[in-house]
Amino acid sequence: MKLTYIFHSGFAIETESCVLIFDYWMDPTGAISKTLSTTNKPVYVFASHFHEDHFTRDILKWRTDYPTLSFTYILSKDILKRRRADKEDADVWMAKGSVWNDNIVNVYATGSNDSGVSWIVEVKETESQVNSKRIFHAGDLNNWYARFLTDDYDGGIIHNEELGVIDPIKDEKQFLGELKDIKKIADSFDVVMFPVDGRIGNGYTRGARQFIEHFKVGLFIPMHFVVSGFKSAWRMKEFTDEYNIPFWSIEKEGQSINIEKE
Repeated sequence: MKLTYIFHSGFAIETESCVLIFDYWMDPTGAISKTLSTTNKPVYVFASHFHEDHFTRDILKWRTDYPTLSFTYILSKDILKRRRADKEDADVWMAKGSVWNDNIVNVYATGSNDSGVSWIVEVKETESQVNSKRIFHAGDLNNWYARFLTDDYDGGIIHNEELGVIDPIKDEKQFLGELKDIKKIADSFDVVMFPVDGRIGNGYTRGARQFIEHFKVGLFIPMHFVVSGFKSAWRMKEFTDEYNIPFWSIEKEGQSINIEKE
């Protein structure tokens, strides 16, 4: 597989049989045009939710811009509900619990404790699926209020000037509940893309750490760190090293790596 970091939570993954594009927003280096102009494989385009840093209508132009390619748009239903797109814009609309497949991919829409969904995508590289790959993209699934879960916090509602009224323990329970639901479908992934966002404040790796405690991970890729910076995301490597999980220390937009066959 060839993995390319686009920007923020956006990635392109090229496998033997297809190209997967997740949560495209902005593309400072033109990585998508490079990917789409050099492939003849079917392309699956995912958007996990309606937030502008995860979905843009620009993705819908690719069918016209690359008429020789086969595109399948798989979008979270909240994008439709929020009227960010029209019903005919997607080939597949999915909410938590939805399952969709064709002869190349199996797609599971799993939950989020924010908006929309997270994604499990199984790519069938051979008819026997011996070399199939299972990929997880978290969308905005994360322990977002980890900074409030300090030793002296005894629970209850917090009134925060920036975030409004929040209940960090309730939110963490929902997050952990989503992980349990995901584990009912799969307990291991070849590739995981997960938020490691320094803007959360102290404990910003907590959600990612909880994820790798629950699942076997072949490669961990941080995302959603565009404001806090690349080096802030590298903080997670200390924890993936403890679990002997390879970590991609992304250094720039448009960067690619290759995962060799086992």
